[in-house]
Amino acid sequence: MRQNRKPIAEFLCVLTLAGVALTCEAVPAAWQHVQQFNLPTTGLVKLSLPPDTLNAARPALEDLRLYDAAGDEVPYLVVRPRPVVRAAQPVRSFRTALNGSSTVIVIETGQAGPVDGVTLETPATDFLKGVNVEGSRDGRTWETVSSGQPIFRMRNGAGELHLVFPSGVWPWLRLTVDDQRTPPVPFTAARFQNATIEDAPVETQRVTITERNEAPGESRLTLALGAANLDVASLQIETDDPLFRRAVTFLAPQVAEDSIREQAIGQGVIYRVAVREQAVVANLTVPMETRVPARELVLIVHNEDSPPLSISGVSVQRRPVYLIFVARQAGRFQIVTGNKSCAAAHYDLAELGPSLKSAPLVTPSVSAVADNPDFRAPETLAGVDLTGAPLDVSDWLWRKSIQVVHDGVEQIELDPEVLARADAGFADLRILSGDKQVPYILERTSINRALRLNSTSTNDPHNPKISRWLLKLPRAGVPVTRLTCLARTPLFDRNLSLYEEGTNESGEIYRRALGSASWMQTPSRATNQFTLALGAAPTGDTLVLETENGDNPPIDLENFTAFYPATRALFKAKAGDGLYLYYGNPRVAPPRYDVSLVAGELLASDKVAATLAAEQQVGKLSGGVNRPPASGGVVFWCVLAVVMVGLLAIIARLLPKAGPPA
Repeated sequence: MRQNRKPIAEFLCVLTLAGVALTCEAVPAAWQHVQQFNLPTTGLVKLSLPPDTLNAARPALEDLRLYDAAGDEVPYLVVRPRPVVRAAQPVRSFRTALNGSSTVIVIETGQAGPVDGVTLETPATDFLKGVNVEGSRDGRTWETVSSGQPIFRMRNGAGELHLVFPSGVWPWLRLTVDDQRTPPVPFTAARFQNATIEDAPVETQRVTITERNEAPGESRLTLALGAANLDVASLQIETDDPLFRRAVTFLAPQVAEDSIREQAIGQGVIYRVAVREQAVVANLTVPMETRVPARELVLIVHNEDSPPLSISGVSVQRRPVYLIFVARQAGRFQIVTGNKSCAAAHYDLAELGPSLKSAPLVTPSVSAVADNPDFRAPETLAGVDLTGAPLDVSDWLWRKSIQVVHDGVEQIELDPEVLARADAGFADLRILSGDKQVPYILERTSINRALRLNSTSTNDPHNPKISRWLLKLPRAGVPVTRLTCLARTPLFDRNLSLYEEGTNESGEIYRRALGSASWMQTPSRATNQFTLALGAAPTGDTLVLETENGDNPPIDLENFTAFYPATRALFKAKAGDGLYLYYGNPRVAPPRYDVSLVAGELLASDKVAATLAAEQQVGKLSGGVNRPPASGGVVFWCVLAVVMVGLLAIIARLLPKAGPPA
């Protein structure tokens, strides 16, 4: 204990001196938010900041200030605990042998200290095995340390090859891999980890599933974390499904290239399996160890050909953020946040951090984030003007009224009508209030919206080997990216192609390929669904799906569904504003708004869904914009004939005239 007194005494001295120099009003007028808590005693304090504080402050807490009851600024140290990562090491020796219905792996760890895990390496894919682990101190006498642990790898590369067991000193390990149900797979190497590790605390909180979307081969869940800037250690998924393996990916919306796009920030595998009628073994936790800048997180469950999981809930384990300081007097303390322009505080206390890990953790009741009464009424993006430059919209063809019912940050999702008529890169999207633009930023999501298609079988009676279906989109030009259907025929193997028909300038009909895929259906398959990814977006409203049956009977398909990616626009508005969304001008350059500089704040704000009204045509269809298809090539050939006659006349005048006969 004597060794710790000197650093703590130095820390108290520095804090006392700093506290004398840093005195100001209780709540500075430049700070927007305030929270309060009470301490009954004085001394060294370690306080875990609530999620509300992290959400209200800037991501790195540059604007956080702490004041005591006397109005003095209290110096503090921010500590973000992280686990000490263990480095994997190669084993000293590795031998494998096939033993009837099992593969036996003998490993010499070469480690005198305790170990609690080993990771196997194999080039094999798509397997599931149970493993028994034994340990030995002399290489001859073995003790069972773990039974029935599953190892596996999926076709997409995801898997779990790490085996864990109680920490112990095991110079030798013997792994018995069960090959009774499936053929053996080759194992080439192994790595182990030392058991010594310094863990870091976590705080668990349940998150809300605000949206769930099912798409071919995957489930997409939107998770409301309740606050931004959380240091997420892991997420745990709750499901009662008894037997499954799924690869999962976590996405967070981030600002990229003047828009908001979802970026992968974590991935893993969850499973629940039973081996040899043993107790169910499960792993439903996915490690992340990352800071999530937004209030939402997206969970993608890759189902492939399996049915969706029944997910009942999700919990997040977050790393706490500690504020360490000295309370020179008991009483009320205030935390202030919400200053977007202040510099980060520097108290020159970082060098004392390692000596303060043992500071006692206190858990006072910290009040909710409140408005500073001396600060002007808080407003999301208070420094952002609601309107941009004026715009003449006479060249735009279409518009929709935007219904806004609440002040603040609004969110509208572009519907199929807008997607079909707008520029493919959304360069022509404008939001107007009167004649002035409203700055916005696009959010491109991983959501796939479904469109049920009307289908008509149009098999050619003169060519029975070809099966063909006409699929009708609700509007020409909807940028669908995927097509699915179900098969009622239980057994077949076909190549299917998707295309649309167009007419060129000479009036000839041609095929424009959109995508193709092979489909093999057997009675043992878990699903009878077919998925085809489009390589190009359609331009019309009619798609043609075609397959050649050869000498087999035609196949029977139904439930045709197309999917398109959901795109949203985020902007700031007030209730009752007469806003319109304009689109349909392919000649205009994309807008450039300064609002992109505060896209992160838009992303972290609570958003209200605005709605789009019916479409209105405000311009004339001319100049090649949404022009109806040509009726034929008559005009083309007439123009060509006139041009040819003119060229022949010019050539005739340039040729030398024939002289008189000799």
